[in-house]
Amino acid sequence: MAIEMGRPGVDGLSGAVSALREWQYEGAPPHLHPGDLGWFWRSGAKATAAAVRTWSRGGRILAVGLLDGPDLLRLTTAPEVRRDEELARRLLEDATDPGRGVLPAGRVNIESPADALIQDLLAGDGWQADEPWTPLRRDLTEPVSDPGTRIEAVGAEGAHVYAAVHRAAFDGSRFTHERWRAMAAGSPYADARCLVAYDDRGDAVAAVTVWSAGPGRPGLLEPMGVHGEHRRHGYGKAISLAAAAALRELGSSTALVCTPSSNLGAVATYISAGFRPRPEVRDHYRTS
Repeated sequence: MAIEMGRPGVDGLSGAVSALREWQYEGAPPHLHPGDLGWFWRSGAKATAAAVRTWSRGGRILAVGLLDGPDLLRLTTAPEVRRDEELARRLLEDATDPGRGVLPAGRVNIESPADALIQDLLAGDGWQADEPWTPLRRDLTEPVSDPGTRIEAVGAEGAHVYAAVHRAAFDGSRFTHERWRAMAAGSPYADARCLVAYDDRGDAVAAVTVWSAGPGRPGLLEPMGVHGEHRRHGYGKAISLAAAAALRELGSSTALVCTPSSNLGAVATYISAGFRPRPEVRDHYRTS
């Protein structure tokens, strides 16, 4: 049967999310997680649907892509078809032809699992390896130690606090409590938690969102940030520990996070919270 690329629409997003949940397993290389769609959902269901592409054969979804910005395609496949040549070549064709409605002309990036055949095809087609990222993993078999800081889970009534910390943690952030509500309305948030850390004076100093893919599967931190005025006091470690504990309560087998390798402070923070770095990964890019 022929492979078909589709745009799922709002009603079809649940199918893409379900597929991504099923494809998470221990030992997998870093790849697109349902939490990545969940975080994108802050822009609303319509915008999320417009950013998602699926590739199916015989009605079964084989690959899911998220346009995480107009020039970045974050792509993954079902584990058993990572080396499927027909699928890999179709993915490459759709991604490299601007007329197919995936990526535009000019400088663009593709993120894909390290064990996927499309990685080989991209390299053979002249795509270059981009800057390295460091994935980190924390096992959740054993209980997580107390972060030593007041941590609170955020609901709708505290969304403005979470949003304020996010804006103070990330340059250029436009996150608002309205965006939090849009994110929380998405199907991936049914297995997610937002946490905020407070200092001894009661000021909100750090925030994180964690995304479970279901019991026994790896969970994701996306995003984690510390208020710009409260850094270097251990709050990054504390909120990362709290994130790991929350994922353990949700039944996750491990906690995963990925950060640019150049962000040495973030890498060190996660390591201090018991995360262990894995081999670096790189996107592929082209300039025309």
